[in-house]
Amino acid sequence: MTILSAALLLFLILDPLGNIPVFLSLLKPLTPRRQRVVLVRELLIALAVLMAFLWGGKYALELMHLRQESVAIAGGIVLFLIGIRMIFPRPEGLMGAVPDGEPFIVPMAIPLVAGPSGMAAVMLMGSNEPSRLGDWSLALLLAWGGTAAILMSATLLYKLLGARALTALERLMGMLLVAISVQMLLDGLGTYLASIR
Repeated sequence: MTILSAALLLFLILDPLGNIPVFLSLLKPLTPRRQRVVLVRELLIALAVLMAFLWGGKYALELMHLRQESVAIAGGIVLFLIGIRMIFPRPEGLMGAVPDGEPFIVPMAIPLVAGPSGMAAVMLMGSNEPSRLGDWSLALLLAWGGTAAILMSATLLYKLLGARALTALERLMGMLLVAISVQMLLDGLGTYLASIR
């Protein structure tokens, strides 16, 4: 996997376009200046969490005695479920009901930006090829940068594209995510079956 393909995968998983309506509704009660402060804070927290999973994922796997194949299969299943929810959204949104008040860590940083699928994906990248942690960090920074740029201009994008175009884009991203998740699942199963022969 190249840095760009890893960045694209992570960008799809972070799903900034799908998060725009949720972020706008969460930030609506705040002043525009406070909205920017909260958004930057939450994005930085999400980046720190994902970097921690990228760099420490291998040790977490060893500590829990988990095989890389199990993480690949679990990551594929989680991605598949997220992709399905993006294609067929529920009335309460992608991550369920959202509490009132100023958000802090939950639900914006975790699980909307740094969700279980993102954590599993970076952990898998870091544990599969630990010699390329620098490449994966760059890929994560590129994906996070794209996500941050889109979410920082959420109000403008919402006005420019409208709810229908954003919904269509999110469903297209969901389709791509489902395809990627099936490939991850097949790769994990293939590696596991090859190891028990």
